[in-house]
Amino acid sequence: MAFPSAPSTLWIVSLLTVLFAAAVQSNMVYGDDDPLQPRTKDKTASVGGKVTLTCVVAESDNSSLQWSNTAQQTLYFGEKRALRDNRIQLSRSTPTELSITISEVQLSDEGIYTCSIFTMPVRTAQAIVTVLGVPGKPQISGFEDAVPEGSEVTLTCTSTGSKPPAKLRWYQGDQELQGRPDVVESVPDEPTYNVSSELTLKVSRSDDNALITCAVDHESLAPGDKRSEQVLRVLYSPGVKILPQSDLPKEGEKFYLKCVGSGNPEPTSYRWEKKNGEFPPLAKVEGAYLHFEMLNKSDNGVYLCYAGNGIGTEGLGEYTLQVQDPTAMSTTSGGDHAVIGGVVAVIVFILLCLLIVLGRYLIRHKGTYLTHEAKGSDDAPDADTAIINAEGGHSGAEDKKEYFI
Repeated sequence: MAFPSAPSTLWIVSLLTVLFAAAVQSNMVYGDDDPLQPRTKDKTASVGGKVTLTCVVAESDNSSLQWSNTAQQTLYFGEKRALRDNRIQLSRSTPTELSITISEVQLSDEGIYTCSIFTMPVRTAQAIVTVLGVPGKPQISGFEDAVPEGSEVTLTCTSTGSKPPAKLRWYQGDQELQGRPDVVESVPDEPTYNVSSELTLKVSRSDDNALITCAVDHESLAPGDKRSEQVLRVLYSPGVKILPQSDLPKEGEKFYLKCVGSGNPEPTSYRWEKKNGEFPPLAKVEGAYLHFEMLNKSDNGVYLCYAGNGIGTEGLGEYTLQVQDPTAMSTTSGGDHAVIGGVVAVIVFILLCLLIVLGRYLIRHKGTYLTHEAKGSDDAPDADTAIINAEGGHSGAEDKKEYFI
């Protein structure tokens, strides 16, 4: 077998180097005003999405356009498929355009894609494809059981698989909370990152049933696309108030007070006391209730109820009992009725006066009418003349005038 001489081998290598350099540098040789210079645009896509790469030239000299991948493998040469990858499909092929679409984009699809037109020399253009790693749904840890009020709770939120690293945000309701700076860790043998964030809260009873949210902020996601929620449970001592059976406790009647405690958990024990005095002998305690079989003025005073649920100190409520005298209440009620009766009598008197005035007015106007109607009949010599004068009036007046003349 004959081997080429050293000079010819060097010549071939040199020629290939020149041709490659010419192809790579063609963009610098031919500027934007070159009608045969291909043009492309950089693209960004998310994992699982799709991206369309378009290469165009202003004019065609019947040379074919070609797309190559990041490994310089030909994907399409004109309309002809070169690489058997069903994710890559031809979108459009004309003498001045070659467009391809990559579906179900993967992280390995990121890189520099090359569009070439095989003129002499070869002209090329590059498009950088950036693939975004979509972060996973965040997971919240660090809270399992209810905690007493005043305690500190530390929650940790973690999201995996983002590229570039995602940002984590904390919310309580609609209010954003400030957590510690995110901790970013790269994934071995992967171009993605795991991100975690911590939030520490000092809880109070108002935080019971509060909704804490961790949301992922990333350019591959719409706002609020991925979030997780944690409901806080806070243990706190009861708040207490005392509700009476009625607002007007009367002497001699049955009566009770009810102690209402609100806490987490609900109160399990109740204690009743009378402030600055002895407990009434006829009063009976039944859990949250204090019963009075027959109220007496001696029962007056301030009553205290203590409610406990095992969390912190007992809650305290107060109620001032003031027993009413039924006789005084009846007198007061009778006085009220008397006042009401007096007002009604005045109104009736005024109406009667108005009716009398109105009646007299109507009668007076009716008499005036009758008097005017009878004018002219006083001086009539006979009945016929009186009737005529009463009916017409004017003719009678004229006759009377002629008579005196």
